Amino acid sequence: MKGITIALSKGRIFEETAPLLAAAGIRAAEDPERSRKLILPTNRSDVRILIVRASDVPTYVQHGAADLGIAGRDVLMEHGGAGLYQPLDLGIARCRMMVAVPEGFDYALAVKQGARLRVATKYLRTASEHFAAKGVHVELIKLYGSMELAPLVGLADAIVDLVSSGNTLRANHLVAVEEIAPVSARLVVNQAALKLRRPLLQPVIEAFATAVRTAAEAA
Repeated sequence: MKGITIALSKGRIFEETAPLLAAAGIRAAEDPERSRKLILPTNRSDVRILIVRASDVPTYVQHGAADLGIAGRDVLMEHGGAGLYQPLDLGIARCRMMVAVPEGFDYALAVKQGARLRVATKYLRTASEHFAAKGVHVELIKLYGSMELAPLVGLADAIVDLVSSGNTLRANHLVAVEEIAPVSARLVVNQAALKLRRPLLQPVIEAFATAVRTAAEAA
């Protein structure tokens, strides 16, 4: 029988996922930060880990290249979640999707007056849906990084981005003015795989759920 393939991204999500994987009896045989391999074996011969970009995790799971994956809610909001079952909020990699503007910019007045805002973000779908629901007209400018720079050089009036501590905003004289959504990492499962191979996947999902409950109770 085909084994289990789990899609993960490097960095914070991988680090915070490691204890959950361990609770399911799964340990990567190599450190993804040091290895050049994109397919990592584990201590279980029937489980392997794919190392992919965070934004690609839902796509690999949706199309069946991976059975399971772990992705931030921000990524899933952009993806739309088609073909994915999302059984668990893992409660890790927490932050917030926020609208931020330069200090002194009257965001409330701009929104009230129906001004057309220029908004820089890599989250085009999320930003578009958020401002459309408020009836605010926006011109979206897609950037891939250093979002805070856009208002400083006049490229945009506001940004939509993830905020954790808020230190980067403060250092660049920006202020968070509106929360779009709380963000944390979710377990995602290919719907077809879950139907066809439930006896193989369900124990892993349940082990994750137990680990999340235990962590929450200990907090």
